[in-house]
Amino acid sequence: MTAALVVLATLSLGACATEHATAGATGVAMPKGTETTPSPSMKASPYVEPGAGDGAPHYRENNGFRIAGNMSAASAKDAQREADRIEPVLKRLWQQRMWDPKTVRAAMLKLGYQEESFDAKGNLLRGTLQVKPMNSRFENGREVRPQGALVGLRVHADACVTAFVQKTNYQVSTNGPYPEAGCFEPPAGH
Repeated sequence: MTAALVVLATLSLGACATEHATAGATGVAMPKGTETTPSPSMKASPYVEPGAGDGAPHYRENNGFRIAGNMSAASAKDAQREADRIEPVLKRLWQQRMWDPKTVRAAMLKLGYQEESFDAKGNLLRGTLQVKPMNSRFENGREVRPQGALVGLRVHADACVTAFVQKTNYQVSTNGPYPEAGCFEPPAGH
């Protein structure tokens, strides 16, 4: 036992005069004074897909319903032209504090768009425009629906204009359609 204490004391005293290595985030001993923040490539999980929003494995697979389709260059140009027509109308409505779906729909129809209508099986009969209330959300344990309107305009099979106008702001953007929801980004999956 005495021999073990002597060895332990010798090792402890010998360590006093040397600088100790510190373990970095990777667990590899690094000399004192060197940077211990891992590089971005060291942080990345090998299971993360390119373009994964929050870095979670299978992000695109799990959130595919929320990823808009691609637009061709010609369709993107046409969609932007329609967005440029819609934006001043929504700006005016927002400034006039008129963002209810009925008023917004009437203003969009004045631009010459026709509201979408569907048959009993859900097949599109005519039109390219949808105007609906804002999506509801949970706040403080209860469901609330903000005042305002969502606008979706199908420009081509691969191109949409989506917009909203509400008390705090308005926005107009272009995107490809969502796999399960058309022009509007779905609020939740199935």
